[in-house]
Amino acid sequence: MKLALKTLIAFAVAGGALNVHSADLLQVYRDAVGFDAQYAAARAQLDAGREKLPQGRAGLLPVIGLSANTTWNDIESTSRTSPSVTRSGAYNSNGWGVSLAQPLFRWQNWVGYQQAGLAVASAETQYAQASQDLILRVAQAYFDVLLAQETLATAHAQKVAIDQQLESAKRNFEVGTATITDTHEAQARFDLTVAQEIAAENDLTVKRQTLLTLTGKEAAPLKALRPNVQIARPQPDDIAQWVASAETGNLGVQLAQTNFAIASREIEKQRAGHYPTLDLVATHGRSAAGGSVIPGGTGSDGKSSTIGLQLAVPLFAGGAVSSRDREAVALNEKARADLDNARRSATLGARQAYLGVTAGLAQVRALEAGVASSQLAVESNQLGYEVGVRINIDVLNAQSQLFDTRQKLAKARLDTLIAQLRLKAAIGSLSEDDLAALNALLD
Repeated sequence: MKLALKTLIAFAVAGGALNVHSADLLQVYRDAVGFDAQYAAARAQLDAGREKLPQGRAGLLPVIGLSANTTWNDIESTSRTSPSVTRSGAYNSNGWGVSLAQPLFRWQNWVGYQQAGLAVASAETQYAQASQDLILRVAQAYFDVLLAQETLATAHAQKVAIDQQLESAKRNFEVGTATITDTHEAQARFDLTVAQEIAAENDLTVKRQTLLTLTGKEAAPLKALRPNVQIARPQPDDIAQWVASAETGNLGVQLAQTNFAIASREIEKQRAGHYPTLDLVATHGRSAAGGSVIPGGTGSDGKSSTIGLQLAVPLFAGGAVSSRDREAVALNEKARADLDNARRSATLGARQAYLGVTAGLAQVRALEAGVASSQLAVESNQLGYEVGVRINIDVLNAQSQLFDTRQKLAKARLDTLIAQLRLKAAIGSLSEDDLAALNALLD
């Protein structure tokens, strides 16, 4: 067993040596920023959302139009009183004009401009959510690969240890100090471990492919957590403060608040359909005709300019305005309910993430003690087997417990780190700096 433990240690050391030129968490994240399709879509959506503001502003600015025309006229007219008298003429007429309409009072346009500003804020919040989601997805994919690597390393080391126990059982059987049962038990455990190693290799391949879809690069060796890394408790170490921060800072809550504000203004916008509108209108144009049907006519030129106010008072639109008003009221109530749901979800998420960190830290401490105890149990059972007070199955069970506890410890550490990121995301403060803090824990 001592040889098996030395093999396990050597394997772990060799794995650490491979990390000398390995990729770290920040490097993988920056690769994902430039490659991930979901994040690229979020950037494009942000660019599109920002265009809402100039679109809303357009409703407050003048509308200027230019028109021009040219017409060929071929006219023949007959007098009703003198049917024998016919006049005819063929000529070209043309003209151009410029028109301007400046809204003076269109309340719905003003409300639409306010909504446009809120729509931009909504797009920016959605982009911030996408940024946080990318951090979480990268960290989860990175740690999934680390855990898969740890699982494969553990399976390999366990196979080596059991193989040595199997060889020992065979030798003892040959010299008559053990029964064939010891050999069969060790062989069965060895075969099971081979199957577990194959499954671990397949899982590692899948996890690397998942990371590849984020970064677009073949999975290089990744830096792992430093041995016996110490994970700090949340600061502040008070669940109530995290919950209070989540009620206002959570990006889902902020998005719901913005959508509620947009829905509230939509009511005002639809009710403005009952209000009169007032515009300043002005025109200027020229016209020319190359001929006339009047005898002796030689054509004409003209120009005109107008300026004035145009008032429009809506009287009846078939009930459409009132219907849209009721629709806006109903959608406003939906937005209010969505906001309540977002706040509740945010507080629940903050509680779960906080408890995930604190419970994870407690689990890590317990499993660290469990690893130490399990290793002592393996050594004790191995010694007992050598002197004849323990049987082979006792050694195999102790080995399985040791490797299982090591695996659970690795998973608990990584899960706790992910919970830390989720806790920051719950209050809307997750950023690349938080990823850099985790990156400092890698070696």
